[in-house]
Amino acid sequence: MTTSEAELTGRPGRTAHRAPTPARVVDKAQYGLAAFLVLVGGYVLYDASTLDDAFADQPVQPWAVPFAVGGALVLLGVLLAVATARGDRAEAEDGEDVDLGGGTDWRTVGLLLAVFLFNIVFIDLLGWAITGAVLFAGAAGALGSRTHVRNVAIGAALSVGTWYGFYVGLGIPIPAGVLDGVL
Repeated sequence: MTTSEAELTGRPGRTAHRAPTPARVVDKAQYGLAAFLVLVGGYVLYDASTLDDAFADQPVQPWAVPFAVGGALVLLGVLLAVATARGDRAEAEDGEDVDLGGGTDWRTVGLLLAVFLFNIVFIDLLGWAITGAVLFAGAAGALGSRTHVRNVAIGAALSVGTWYGFYVGLGIPIPAGVLDGVL
């Protein structure tokens, strides 16, 4: 007994066309990332298990957060491996507004490097309040901002604010440099 085309397609005179199924490509790099997540999560869980208990009256012990983070990393690694095995792949990025054909702007890289080196060399002498302002203003200028007075003002406000936040708020000493006694 033969089956006619009309019976296969439900429409007389039409042939059944089936789209070819695309070959499933497995991104093996995702397996590497999944294994990395599981290994890091496993190490965090192991390290958390070696922590001592704190005082008995504390509701959250020191190992609570590392156990949560380690467990989350292991779970995400396993879920990524399962998703990869099922054929899920991340979509390629279009590069947004980046010109992928353009070269590296070595001038900008050099200016940023100079600003960071200035900060490293002079932070003990001048202090964070001054070098932080220079760091912000210099980085903003290197990246294209042409409002230098505003950059220095914002940099000074951020650096003094972060100095007080760390030194007074958190008790972490940050070099005051030449402004020692003023800040």
